[in-house]
Amino acid sequence: MHSQRVLLTFDLEEFDIPNEYGANLSWEEQLIVGRKGMTAVTEVLDLHKIPVTIFTTAAYALENREQLKALALEHEIASHTYHHSHFKKEDLQLSKSTLEEITGKNVFGLRMPRMRPVSMALVREAGYGYDSSINPTFIPGKYNNTHLPKTLYTEQEVYRLPCSVSPVLRIPLFWLAFKNFPYFIYRKLALNSLAKYGYLNLYFHPWEFTDISSYKLPGYVKRHSGNRLVDRLHELITDLKKEGSFETINNFLQDQVSTRGSILHPKQEIA
Repeated sequence: MHSQRVLLTFDLEEFDIPNEYGANLSWEEQLIVGRKGMTAVTEVLDLHKIPVTIFTTAAYALENREQLKALALEHEIASHTYHHSHFKKEDLQLSKSTLEEITGKNVFGLRMPRMRPVSMALVREAGYGYDSSINPTFIPGKYNNTHLPKTLYTEQEVYRLPCSVSPVLRIPLFWLAFKNFPYFIYRKLALNSLAKYGYLNLYFHPWEFTDISSYKLPGYVKRHSGNRLVDRLHELITDLKKEGSFETINNFLQDQVSTRGSILHPKQEIA
């Protein structure tokens, strides 16, 4: 078994990004695009027989109960709060309890929409064991997290698992890099990070894997959507299988607990 771990994650949400650019997509259309994208991704995951972590909004999950129940049989379901476009602190606990009711499984992890900053005191109070809401790099107009650690650390007794960047220059390996970098460059950066840190934490959105070319979006968002991106995902998984084993974030952190000792809040031990 490989000692290096690949943590593939998907932010499953209502497709609201066109509304950031002046569109007015209906709730129904947002759900349809998200659902179609998750169906395309699921076919890839089933083919490769790999587990992943799916961060989903409670609002999406309530409209797609059967899909979430089926996904929870093979993958880890984690919280992407309640709604993708707006947030209040009560959403942390409410989204967690909603997802647990739908899936019948404990929810341990959180990722904030758009990597929004969040208080770890609130995250711990809501009962989460880990947070993966940090892209430890600089994205113009969005955030500058170059002062934060690049790898797993703890804050107020909560694991914080940043998304992966390149070792030296903090080149992000997130969804925009995956679709805009030439594949051989993205692959090289990802393998360098995997070799350096022993794991990769990569994130994408299911809606990217359906055709979004007709929507009012910047070219760098629409590029390589649909089947072209599905093919690229197949290629990435095939290449990473040669270097590491795929795991959910929760299973990865279980190993960290066993080797480092439990440092989590007593109410929410990772188990």
